[in-house]
Amino acid sequence: MPTPESLQHVFHAYDIRGLAPEELDEVFARRLGQGIVSQFRPANVLVGRDMRITSPALEAALIEGLTASGASVTRIGLCSTPMFNVLVGLGNGSYDMGVMVTASHNPGKYNGFKIVRGDASPVGQGSGMEELADAVCAAGEVASGGKQGLVTEDATGLERYIDHILKLAALPTEMPKTKIAIDAGNGMAGTVLPELLKRLPWLEVLPLYFEPDGTFPNHEANPIKTETLTDLVALVKKERCAMGVAFDGDADRIGFVDEEGTPIPGDLATAMLGQEMLRQSPNGLVLFDVRSSRAVSEALAEAGGRPKMCKVGHAFIKRQMREDGAIFAGEVSMHYYFHDLHFVESGDLVLLLVLRRLARERARMSALWKPLKKYAHSGEINFTVADASVVMRRISDAYAPLATSTSDIDGLRYEFRDPARPQADWWLSLRMSNTEPLVRLNVESRDAETTKKRVEEITKLITA
Repeated sequence: MPTPESLQHVFHAYDIRGLAPEELDEVFARRLGQGIVSQFRPANVLVGRDMRITSPALEAALIEGLTASGASVTRIGLCSTPMFNVLVGLGNGSYDMGVMVTASHNPGKYNGFKIVRGDASPVGQGSGMEELADAVCAAGEVASGGKQGLVTEDATGLERYIDHILKLAALPTEMPKTKIAIDAGNGMAGTVLPELLKRLPWLEVLPLYFEPDGTFPNHEANPIKTETLTDLVALVKKERCAMGVAFDGDADRIGFVDEEGTPIPGDLATAMLGQEMLRQSPNGLVLFDVRSSRAVSEALAEAGGRPKMCKVGHAFIKRQMREDGAIFAGEVSMHYYFHDLHFVESGDLVLLLVLRRLARERARMSALWKPLKKYAHSGEINFTVADASVVMRRISDAYAPLATSTSDIDGLRYEFRDPARPQADWWLSLRMSNTEPLVRLNVESRDAETTKKRVEEITKLITA
């Protein structure tokens, strides 16, 4: 195991993540269990894991650290992140905390831990992660001889999770026969979906890569990367499916391609889903992250909602949803969060809601999202820089005086509007990475040529 002082870098804003077993090994996992108990004093902890090769050993060591420190553990075994989070919330106080062994969409050489409190709110930056990092890095080997916690196995979790999301989706009794393709990416969706699909006899699914495999032999399980969707797009086109669906490794992110095989951007899917949520919660507050197209706020307002921009990252969004009372939130990264699901994300519930809307409107998938594509968005562009703070100041000095509105809730977001020439309107967002020497740029304007021009001029300043 690396020395304690070298461990701080694996504690990120949203979770713990690193190379396994090079950085995250069994010694680390035991220390993490000990640190969780010393920092948060839980009596009962729910523990689950994904299908990565190193996950069983890390799970076992984590449980050893928790129980040796006096906490009792309920073990649910293989699970998706949505299933794990929902089961914590459904515990209604039975669990003081939950820990899932997973590295989400990262390649197979990584692993990590997602930690939540008993109400399913995440432990992250500003909500306990910094203190936990100090406790783990200061911990020695777990002492024995104290009160030993108990370990209980729970084999009912998947069924209870599926029951819950089907209840929330409230599908009509009669649904039309529908054919779709789903790429589980060799991740945890391959464990959850077969049980869910048994409840949907009207849905014909053409499966891709449903076999959970921590080596990810077919492609990285990351639907925001369009290159991972090649096989899905080909299958949708060949079989004339109503749509294609792709999940990430721990199944908390979900991406879509329409019947033409065109990938749907995460921010426009936020608008599409927000419209659906506002049907049952008129005038509801919907959050969208700072990278999102202007079309998102416009569509949500037109649907009778109250759109509000928010910071990127699940720990921040879940906290703001609770504080502001939002009914729904979505990110460009294809995480979608629900008030009625303990403020957590579920790709499975998203899938059901999209199917519900397609059935109700008797519409093609392209008809739901293409009207939202009003602007030319650059997508997120990453730049490796020597000093991110210097770059941020350079962009601020150049553009802040020209901006008609500014936001600093997450990096810099500047809007440039001219009532006399609305066709020239544009905006930029520049954020520093929480974990790497990177700045992340997003630009949007009315047309592709203007967006390209703006990206080029900002790039010159970033790389100067």
